[in-house]
Amino acid sequence: MAEIKEPVQEQEDYTPDLITLEDEEGKEHTFEVIDAADHKGTHYMALVPYVEDEQQLVNADLDLILMKVGQDGQGEYLDIVEDDEELYEVSQMFEKRLREFFEIEK
Repeated sequence: MAEIKEPVQEQEDYTPDLITLEDEEGKEHTFEVIDAADHKGTHYMALVPYVEDEQQLVNADLDLILMKVGQDGQGEYLDIVEDDEELYEVSQMFEKRLREFFEIEK
């Protein structure tokens, strides 16, 4: 499970919604939150790895990562979606939402 850490803030015309996660080995990774939505009572987030430098953006692997938000005694955390059916349903939901938002045609 990944632990939610403080969001990173930037001062620009466009300020991406960034979140820094710490993996099980203690390494930090920064992601941009592209979308968030609820599905069947669970909150999900669509993330892409954050690339600060536009030159690095050309070569970056920006696969969409879907995470579900859980809660325990220590607070909220993000976890991967392990169930194939759940992942399929959530990915279809985000695909539809992002196509509408970014006006992407199939």
